[in-house]
Amino acid sequence: MSSNNREIAAGTRTRQTLLSRTPGVAVAVVTTGLLLAGGTLRGGPAAVAQSEESRQNGCSDHTLRGSYAFAIDGTIIAGPNRLLLRGLAMTEFDGRGNLTQVDFTTINGAPAGADWRPAVGSYEVDSDCTGTMQIIPGDGSPTLNLKLVVADHGRTVHNIVLGNATGAIGTKVD
Repeated sequence: MSSNNREIAAGTRTRQTLLSRTPGVAVAVVTTGLLLAGGTLRGGPAAVAQSEESRQNGCSDHTLRGSYAFAIDGTIIAGPNRLLLRGLAMTEFDGRGNLTQVDFTTINGAPAGADWRPAVGSYEVDSDCTGTMQIIPGDGSPTLNLKLVVADHGRTVHNIVLGNATGAIGTKVD
């Protein structure tokens, strides 16, 4: 996968949580990369072969199982200010539609919380390898609803948070 395809924005709840930790500031979040349709814009015969194989074999909740390391990236726009958002998440998918997760984020390099933040949630993967995910943070932050695309035979997940255009890319941890 090219580095451009890795820049596909995918969402995690950390950005929305960070926004809720910024009292008195109305903010909008913009990712630093362009959403490239979950990596499906890769060209060439290998992409066509993978696309045909995905259609033949399909995806399901079982396609996502195990631990995935996510890189979170974005920019928080608060009036004239631009706040750099970076974060990490480790998400465990059980292959049956349930997930657990911890995340840690920074705003302009300063930690948004004292330690890793736990969360639970659910996900659904459709046969075309698209799907949805819901994450409920353990600290009382708002529930996050996401769209996702599963790529590379379940080894990569691209997601984007609905309502704030933030995202993350996850890679299966071997």
